[in-house]
This record gives sequence, C-alpha cells and structure tokens, in this order.
Amino acid sequence: MSLKLKKLFSILSRRDDIAKIQSEAKNSEMKRTLTRLDLISIGIGCTIGTGIFVLTGLVARDYTGPSIAISFIIAGIASSLTAFSYAELSSMIPASGSAYTYAAATMGEFLGWIVGMNLVLEYLVGASTIAVGWSKVY
Repeated sequence: MSLKLKKLFSILSRRDDIAKIQSEAKNSEMKRTLTRLDLISIGIGCTIGTGIFVLTGLVARDYTGPSIAISFIIAGIASSLTAFSYAELSSMIPASGSAYTYAAATMGEFLGWIVGMNLVLEYLVGASTIAVGWSKVY
C-alpha cells in the first residue's frame, strides 16, 4: 500500500478520545434545553407517526391479517436489543450525544459521518412517509 493511501486510511479511521469528547461537551456554549420527557416525546412521536395510525391498519386489512401481531413482536424484540446497545454505548462514553458520537468514538470519524448522514436520511424518509400517510383520503 502506498504512503498516500496509508495516510488517507489513518485520517479516515481517526477516533476521538473519550476524555476529549467529555471536555468538549462540558465546555460547550450550547446549553441543554430539552428535558428527558421532551426527548422521549420526540422519539415516541417519530415512532408512532404514520406507521401505527395509518399504514399498519391498511396493510393488515389488505395483505397480512393476523400475522401483523407476530411482526409487532419481532419489531419489539429488535427495538429492545437496539435500546440495550445504546445503553451500553452511553455507559462506555458518558457524554451526551447521538449515534454519530458513539460511532466516531469507537469506529472512527468517517464511519461516524456515514452514520450521521444515514440518520438524516432516516428522518427525511420518515417525514415523507408521514406526509404521504396523512395526505391520503380513504
């Protein structure tokens, strides 16, 4: 591997130090204004959105029938495992942050950036799904 390629790989895989992340969070001019209840409400609102109130009933009526209950159980298990993973990461990296912060500290800044951009895409797709679901006339 050439020297330029090695240098590029080292730049892309550079990880943030956990102590640096904590000190930046402590010395930041940005103040926390959202409470725990606010964050929980945002999460529940994004989760519920169209998925439960509009599209799930239509899909269950037209295509799935009673098997929708099994898919809810599987989704609940997957959500629980994700919550446990985030709880483990947040105990290892005790600075407030998101998936970007955790990915940048553990896998490198480039993969953290990819995770952050995937979150932006997720929010865009989720918002567009809610808009489509609410705009349909049944």
